[in-house]
Amino acid sequence: MSPSIGDMEPAEAESAYFNEYPPPKALPKHEALARAFIERHVEANRRVVLVTSGGTTVPLEAQTVRFIDNFSAGTRGATSAEYFLEQGYAVIFLHRQYSLLPYSRHYSHSTNCFLDFMDEAPPTSDSENPDHGRIVVRSEYQDEMRDVLRKYRYAKQNNLLLLLPFTTVSEYMFELRSLAKLMQPLGSNALFYLAAAVSDFFIPRSRMAEHKIQSSEIPANFSHEDAIGSNEIYTGENAPEPPKASKKLVIDLDPVPKFLHRLVDGWSPEGSMVVSFKLETDPSLLVYKAKTALQRYSHHLVIGNLLSTRKWEVVFITPNPPYERWIRVPKARRSKSISGVEDQVGLAEIKKGKEASSNESEKPPSESAGDGIEIESIIIPELVKLHGAMIQDRTDKAQ
Repeated sequence: MSPSIGDMEPAEAESAYFNEYPPPKALPKHEALARAFIERHVEANRRVVLVTSGGTTVPLEAQTVRFIDNFSAGTRGATSAEYFLEQGYAVIFLHRQYSLLPYSRHYSHSTNCFLDFMDEAPPTSDSENPDHGRIVVRSEYQDEMRDVLRKYRYAKQNNLLLLLPFTTVSEYMFELRSLAKLMQPLGSNALFYLAAAVSDFFIPRSRMAEHKIQSSEIPANFSHEDAIGSNEIYTGENAPEPPKASKKLVIDLDPVPKFLHRLVDGWSPEGSMVVSFKLETDPSLLVYKAKTALQRYSHHLVIGNLLSTRKWEVVFITPNPPYERWIRVPKARRSKSISGVEDQVGLAEIKKGKEASSNESEKPPSESAGDGIEIESIIIPELVKLHGAMIQDRTDKAQ
């Protein structure tokens, strides 16, 4: 029996995994776009961040009808990309197709429909059609929408934002590896901000069903000639009664190889900074799991967050002092969160002797933040400082 990918050495596991799947059809196009984008910013000596965002699907069939997904809508990644652009970075935004995007995220959520911000102005006397008025932004939203529009147009017109989509976990892996290698010329000006919610499990292509998994048993004597008009196959539609024996679907998943270490020691530019996220639901596990991830993958920063408090607090776990640093939005300035649990703020913090190092923003809320501060507006400037310090340290050592 051949060893599973999880039992192989990193380089061997990488080769085995990527040989399981054909490259995404869009990969050559994405590589061409990314290469031109990166070359432009290398010439300008500008920092470039690769932001990954949204969830990955795990197909159950080669001709996919069913798949496993997660809850991620890409909020963290899309929001962070905007703040990176404000800090002068160029952004490659590798995102789940149809997840939230920078700038348009303000108006694409179901509770913030862009149509609610629009109105039809009264027709003018010189209008070609007296029954049709111009579509306009409602007066109370003019300033807010103008601010978002100007930022978006500036990013696009100056070629500072590149949007590249993926859907499946294998597509994500192909794209991440390719982009990391293309970013080699950036050196220490490259930053990886891995906010995507990547599946931990998958079905190897060699074990995947080719066609849709059937929800009922197929008769042993079935032939394609019998398919049309057959009343022996339960489809769930217009059937007089369901089958007497139900069929369970048992899925055997393999762990997705942990390529996060390969990103550091094989794919990314020497001297670049790699930041990853660790999401947990149990406060007692968060710091431990984040520290374990930092040690295992040799990243420069792991940002830990709880599902219930992720919009209000995160923890920076670093290999150097202070090792554990909490960043929080002050209580009076926290945005409302349907899924948030206020009482869980602070439960994951490890207090040894004196209070652990933390930072609560005292900056006034931005006009676009609505009824609260977006925590990404605090995370990104702090992260930029760390990246700048890494670049300076590398420059000092080279002199």
